[in-house]
Amino acid sequence: MMPLLVLLMAGCQSKMNKTSTTKKVVTEKVTKKPEITWHHVKDDPKVPILMYHSISPSTNSLRIPADQFKQQMEWLKERKYYTLTPNDAERVFLKHEVPNRPFVWLTFDDGYEDNFKVVYPVIAKEKMHATINFITSFSKRKGHLTTQQAQTMLDSKNIAIESHTVKHQDLDVLNEQQQTRELTDSKRWLDKTFNQQTDIICYPAGRANEFTANVAKKAGYKLGLTTQPGLGDLNDGPYNLKRVRMIPNMSKKQYFDLIKNGE
Repeated sequence: MMPLLVLLMAGCQSKMNKTSTTKKVVTEKVTKKPEITWHHVKDDPKVPILMYHSISPSTNSLRIPADQFKQQMEWLKERKYYTLTPNDAERVFLKHEVPNRPFVWLTFDDGYEDNFKVVYPVIAKEKMHATINFITSFSKRKGHLTTQQAQTMLDSKNIAIESHTVKHQDLDVLNEQQQTRELTDSKRWLDKTFNQQTDIICYPAGRANEFTANVAKKAGYKLGLTTQPGLGDLNDGPYNLKRVRMIPNMSKKQYFDLIKNGE
C-alpha cells in the first residue's frame, strides 16, 4: 500500500511541475515587450517620405535597378529602421506620436507591375511596409498593376494602396471641379474595389494649385503628398508634404544623407 501511495504522490508532483512550467511559459509570452512602441513628441516630426517609382533597369532617374533597391532595403534593416504604414503616417503627422526606432515611409508612385514582381517579395521577406500610389484608370494598362495583384499585396498587410488620381493629370492646370472629379472618383473606386478607407492622395508629378488642398480635404483625404524635395513636415500643411526622391546609383552614405536631410 505504501509503495502505491508514493507512486501516486510522485505522479501528482510531476503534473504540478508540468503545470507550473506551462504557466511560466504563458506568462513570459504575455509579458514580452512589443518590438515597436510609440511615444508623443511636442514638436512636429520630420518624416523621410521616400519617393520611388519603377524598380527596373535604369533608363532614367525614375527607375532604380532591382539589385540596388534590395540593397537599400537591407541597409534600412541593418540600421533597424521601421517602415510606416499610411495609418502610422497619420499617427505621426496628426497625433505627434512616433516609433521608438528611426523610421521612413516608403512610397511608390504610378503602380508599375514591377512593384508586384520585385518590390512586394522584398518587402514581404523583410517584414517591412510600403505604400503604392495607384492610378485607378491604369488598372488594365500593360506594365501596371492589376486589381488582382494589388489585392494580393493588400492581403499580405505589407503593402498599402493609396490614390494617385484617376488619369494622372497635372492638377495645377485643372479647375476646382475637374480636380474634385479626379480626387473623389479615384478615392471612391479604391474604397469600393478594395473595401478600404483611402486616406492618402499623391498628386501626379507633385503638381497642385490653390484649390487642391481644399479639394483633397473635402474628398475625405487626410494627407497629401507632393514631389517637392525635403522631409515631410506638418508645418508645410497636411496636404503639402515634401518627399525624398530616390535616384539610381547611390552609395550607402548618399542614401542615408538623403534620408537625414531630405535632399
